[in-house]
Amino acid sequence: MGYVVKVMGSLKSAKSRDRDCKIVRRKGRVYVINKKKPRFKARQGY
Repeated sequence: MGYVVKVMGSLKSAKSRDRDCKIVRRKGRVYVINKKKPRFKARQGY
């Protein structure tokens, strides 16, 4: 069972939700990933 990636206008609040959150760029998009707690996944969109 995978977690859904939350799409946000800004990742400022997403990256500060947990200590293990990391910002990565993939294919021109900015993502927040968290290997320990995958429910914190987010992507910058719009």
